[in-house]
Amino acid sequence: MSRVFAYCRTSTSDQTTENQRREIEAAGFAIDKRRIVEEVISGSVAAEQRPGFAKLVDRLESGDVLIVTKLDRLGRNAMDVRATVERLAEMGVRVHCLALGGVDLTSSAGKMTMQVIAAVAEFERDLLIERTQQGISRAKAEGKTFGRPSALTDEQQVEVTRRLAQGEAVAALAREFDTTRQTIMRIRLKAIPSATAQAWPRGDEKPFR
Repeated sequence: MSRVFAYCRTSTSDQTTENQRREIEAAGFAIDKRRIVEEVISGSVAAEQRPGFAKLVDRLESGDVLIVTKLDRLGRNAMDVRATVERLAEMGVRVHCLALGGVDLTSSAGKMTMQVIAAVAEFERDLLIERTQQGISRAKAEGKTFGRPSALTDEQQVEVTRRLAQGEAVAALAREFDTTRQTIMRIRLKAIPSATAQAWPRGDEKPFR
């Protein structure tokens, strides 16, 4: 016999899940209180990162039924909801969402609904990529740099470059400037012509003369 579970979530501790429980009961689902999982956590958190939901998934088995009142109980956005439903479907768990008329999202009708959700997820993903690229382009136009800041100041980098050109060892400079050999070697590669760098293969060797 199938076991029926319910997942109820609120965003803040001053809210309760009572209305969600009543809505589930009104829909005709009689659920053992031990199988009602309640959690207080922001809807912006991905489903798999919600401790209560993660423990619930561990309890679910093939043939079980999971009831939620709204789609946001299953994820933080359309992409997350889709991934959650697909994961549960692979486990053999049926997922009913009351906000969608109680449709089983893993059934044929539910899969049609999930196709719409998938289209929305794709749209969200494309928007995210587009906005990210626009943000990067705008930042570059404003002269902003990306990546980790150098461990050494501009003045220190100039000094390191000068002393490298004089033949000082990478390891010795790294110790003196309290940084890593990789940092010194990056400065060397950036400042010294490639032909010289090729003739200077290891960190402590001087260029051939």
